Amino acid sequence: MMIHGFDLVVRLYLLKVFFQSGLTKIQSWQSTIDLFAYEYAVPLLSPEVAAVMGTAGELILPVLILVGLMTRPAAIGLFILNAVAAYAYALTDFYNFTGMLDHILWGAMILVYILYGPGPLSFDHLISKRLDSSD
Repeated sequence: MMIHGFDLVVRLYLLKVFFQSGLTKIQSWQSTIDLFAYEYAVPLLSPEVAAVMGTAGELILPVLILVGLMTRPAAIGLFILNAVAAYAYALTDFYNFTGMLDHILWGAMILVYILYGPGPLSFDHLISKRLDSSD
Protein backbone atom coordinates (compact mmCIF):
# COMPACT_ATOMS: atom_id res chain seq x y z
CA MET A 1 0.00 0.00 0.00
CA MET A 2 2.89 2.37 0.74
CA ILE A 3 4.16 2.12 -2.84
CA HIS A 4 0.74 3.19 -4.18
CA GLY A 5 0.90 6.35 -2.09
CA PHE A 6 4.39 7.10 -3.38
CA ASP A 7 3.18 6.55 -6.95
CA LEU A 8 0.43 9.09 -6.39
CA VAL A 9 2.91 11.60 -4.94
CA VAL A 10 5.15 11.21 -8.02
CA ARG A 11 2.19 11.74 -10.35
CA LEU A 12 1.12 14.84 -8.39
CA TYR A 13 4.67 16.18 -8.53
CA LEU A 14 4.85 15.71 -12.31
CA LEU A 15 1.47 17.44 -12.65
CA LYS A 16 2.67 20.38 -10.57
CA VAL A 17 5.91 20.85 -12.52
CA PHE A 18 4.54 20.58 -16.04
CA PHE A 19 1.02 21.95 -15.58
CA GLN A 20 2.38 25.02 -13.80
CA SER A 21 4.78 25.57 -16.70
CA GLY A 22 1.88 25.32 -19.16
CA LEU A 23 -0.15 27.85 -17.17
CA THR A 24 2.82 30.24 -17.23
CA LYS A 25 3.02 29.90 -21.01
CA ILE A 26 -0.63 30.80 -21.60
CA GLN A 27 -0.31 33.94 -19.46
CA SER A 28 1.91 35.64 -22.03
CA TRP A 29 1.43 34.05 -25.41
CA GLN A 30 3.84 36.33 -27.29
CA SER A 31 6.58 35.53 -24.78
CA THR A 32 5.84 31.85 -25.30
CA ILE A 33 6.14 32.15 -29.07
CA ASP A 34 9.43 34.03 -28.61
CA LEU A 35 10.62 31.26 -26.27
CA PHE A 36 9.93 28.64 -28.93
CA ALA A 37 11.44 30.82 -31.66
CA TYR A 38 14.71 31.74 -29.97
CA GLU A 39 15.39 29.47 -27.01
CA TYR A 40 13.84 26.10 -27.87
CA ALA A 41 14.17 26.55 -31.66
CA VAL A 42 12.32 23.31 -32.41
CA PRO A 43 13.35 22.14 -35.90
CA LEU A 44 10.74 21.44 -38.61
CA LEU A 45 7.98 23.36 -36.81
CA SER A 46 7.11 27.02 -36.80
CA PRO A 47 7.43 28.68 -33.39
CA GLU A 48 3.63 29.12 -33.28
CA VAL A 49 2.91 25.43 -33.92
CA ALA A 50 5.64 24.32 -31.50
CA ALA A 51 4.27 26.70 -28.84
CA VAL A 52 0.74 25.33 -29.19
CA MET A 53 1.94 21.72 -29.13
CA GLY A 54 4.32 22.25 -26.21
CA THR A 55 1.84 24.21 -24.12
CA ALA A 56 -1.00 21.78 -24.83
CA GLY A 57 1.33 18.93 -23.90
CA GLU A 58 2.22 20.55 -20.59
CA LEU A 59 -1.44 21.12 -19.77
CA ILE A 60 -2.92 17.80 -20.94
CA LEU A 61 -0.30 15.06 -20.61
CA PRO A 62 0.43 15.38 -16.86
CA VAL A 63 -3.31 15.32 -16.14
CA LEU A 64 -3.60 12.04 -18.07
CA ILE A 65 -0.67 10.64 -16.11
CA LEU A 66 -2.18 11.80 -12.82
CA VAL A 67 -5.48 10.00 -13.39
CA GLY A 68 -3.77 7.08 -15.13
CA LEU A 69 -5.60 7.34 -18.45
CA MET A 70 -3.62 6.46 -21.59
CA THR A 71 -0.65 6.61 -19.25
CA ARG A 72 2.06 5.15 -21.48
CA PRO A 73 1.28 7.32 -24.55
CA ALA A 74 0.96 10.40 -22.28
CA ALA A 75 4.27 9.56 -20.61
CA ILE A 76 6.00 9.13 -23.99
CA GLY A 77 4.71 12.55 -25.07
CA LEU A 78 5.80 14.18 -21.82
CA PHE A 79 9.19 12.46 -22.02
CA ILE A 80 9.74 13.90 -25.52
CA LEU A 81 8.59 17.34 -24.39
CA ASN A 82 10.99 17.21 -21.43
CA ALA A 83 13.85 15.99 -23.65
CA VAL A 84 13.35 18.87 -26.10
CA ALA A 85 13.31 21.36 -23.22
CA ALA A 86 16.43 19.78 -21.67
CA TYR A 87 18.24 19.88 -25.02
CA ALA A 88 17.37 23.55 -25.49
CA TYR A 89 18.35 24.25 -21.90
CA ALA A 90 21.71 22.56 -22.40
CA LEU A 91 22.38 24.69 -25.47
CA THR A 92 21.50 27.99 -23.82
CA ASP A 93 22.64 27.50 -20.21
CA PHE A 94 25.15 24.65 -20.33
CA TYR A 95 26.87 25.47 -17.04
CA ASN A 96 23.70 25.51 -14.93
CA PHE A 97 23.87 21.89 -13.76
CA THR A 98 21.08 22.27 -11.21
CA GLY A 99 18.54 23.10 -13.90
CA MET A 100 19.69 20.16 -16.00
CA LEU A 101 19.43 17.84 -13.00
CA ASP A 102 15.75 18.80 -12.71
CA HIS A 103 15.14 17.67 -16.30
CA ILE A 104 17.03 14.43 -15.68
CA LEU A 105 14.96 13.75 -12.55
CA TRP A 106 11.69 14.47 -14.35
CA GLY A 107 12.76 12.30 -17.28
CA ALA A 108 13.56 9.40 -14.94
CA MET A 109 10.20 9.74 -13.22
CA ILE A 110 8.37 9.79 -16.53
CA LEU A 111 10.40 6.84 -17.81
CA VAL A 112 9.00 4.70 -14.97
CA TYR A 113 5.48 5.22 -16.37
CA ILE A 114 6.64 4.40 -19.89
CA LEU A 115 8.23 1.14 -18.74
CA TYR A 116 5.83 0.00 -16.02
CA GLY A 117 2.54 1.76 -16.69
CA PRO A 118 0.37 3.57 -14.17
CA GLY A 119 -0.13 0.96 -11.47
CA PRO A 120 -3.31 -0.09 -9.70
CA LEU A 121 -4.51 3.43 -8.79
CA SER A 122 -5.44 4.39 -12.34
CA PHE A 123 -8.20 4.37 -14.90
CA ASP A 124 -6.00 2.24 -17.15
CA HIS A 125 -5.92 -0.45 -14.46
CA LEU A 126 -9.70 -0.30 -13.96
CA ILE A 127 -10.33 -0.51 -17.69
CA SER A 128 -7.92 -3.42 -18.03
CA LYS A 129 -9.61 -5.32 -15.17
CA ARG A 130 -13.03 -4.68 -16.71
CA LEU A 131 -11.90 -5.92 -20.12
CA ASP A 132 -10.29 -9.01 -18.57
CA SER A 133 -13.46 -9.87 -16.64
CA SER A 134 -15.63 -9.53 -19.75
CA ASP A 135 -13.74 -12.30 -21.56
